Amino acid sequence: MRHLLAGIVATTALNCTLAASVVPAPVGLKAEYQTDPLGLGLARPRLSWELVLPDRGARQTAYEIQAAATAEDLEHGEPLRWDSREVNSDQSVLVPYGGPPLGSAQRVYWRVRVRDGRGAISAWSRAALFETGLLQASDWQAQWITPGFAQDPSKSEPAPMLRGAFQVHGRVREARLYITSLGLYSAQLNGHEVGDQLLTPGWTDYDQRIEVQTYDVTGLVRDGGNALGVTLADGWYRGVIGGAGVRNWYGPQLAVLAELRVVHADGSVQVVGTDSSWRSTTGPVRAADLYNGETYDARLERPGWTEPGYDDAGWQGVAVLDHTKGTLFAGIDPPVRRTGELHPVSVAQAADGGYIFDLGQNMVGWVRMVAQGAAGTVITLRYAEVLDRAGNLYTANLRTA
Repeated sequence: MRHLLAGIVATTALNCTLAASVVPAPVGLKAEYQTDPLGLGLARPRLSWELVLPDRGARQTAYEIQAAATAEDLEHGEPLRWDSREVNSDQSVLVPYGGPPLGSAQRVYWRVRVRDGRGAISAWSRAALFETGLLQASDWQAQWITPGFAQDPSKSEPAPMLRGAFQVHGRVREARLYITSLGLYSAQLNGHEVGDQLLTPGWTDYDQRIEVQTYDVTGLVRDGGNALGVTLADGWYRGVIGGAGVRNWYGPQLAVLAELRVVHADGSVQVVGTDSSWRSTTGPVRAADLYNGETYDARLERPGWTEPGYDDAGWQGVAVLDHTKGTLFAGIDPPVRRTGELHPVSVAQAADGGYIFDLGQNMVGWVRMVAQGAAGTVITLRYAEVLDRAGNLYTANLRTA
């Protein structure tokens, strides 16, 4: 009896040890350094995860990755796009996706589990996802378009506004907008801002590489009439670059390339893109330059221009631009976004009669303000980091900007 009791005690202790050594599931799953990214430009993205191993000196000795077309398939473990089986490796960063090469606009759900140095296997991680963009130039159905009116590239011109209207019939399961531009763009779909990125598509050597952004616009597409509107600006493409005031460094003509892919509930895909049917005009932004600032005339607003049903009969057409799609690539760098809001810590009248709004710190951003007055009243905003000896805004260091 004494030996039997001893055996029971020993077994109980062993079970407690095993329970205490359960390996936590990996966390922080990423594809190409991004969490659940859309629009990746690779047919074999690289996958990474973080380990939460509680014991000192603990390490991963093996991993297993599973990937499927849907979250349900992944949860059930079948059918799978890829099962790596157990791989003896401590690698947890930039592990190449090993399933069949992916095509454009494909979504993959994936999960991972690991084995530690004592042989214990973790639970499966939560399901993560990634989605490819338009991988080949030939996958694009949209066309580069440019405003149908002449502009003088030797100076800052009014920002072009381009719109396209289209119909969607049936329930929408998901929708993606793939978009880029020569110059900077901002986009609205049915009156709502698309995404939260700023200064898109970013600064690259436009002759060699042009970034494409991908947005999930499922919640913005409607059954019935729809409208997509894009505003363009000079940006780095044809705006002033550097203190010497050089313009048109990459080219003189602004353009946009946008393709909306709508997947219906029955699985059918509808593609709407920029083409010769679009319309163009100008509006309240009379000039926009990264160095020389922006001129905005509220009297020239065009309410509702990015909504269906808007009357654009007085607008001009657009021209299809013969520009390559071979330099397009998916954006991989963290985007510029709004990260906070500052309120002035003080307001004082300067010696020159203007008002100084002190934001309390050096910052990058822009002013939001509400003003009332007679039509045609001009308000001038200037930015600086310091004041001069008289208490006025000091801008000499900004040269001509």
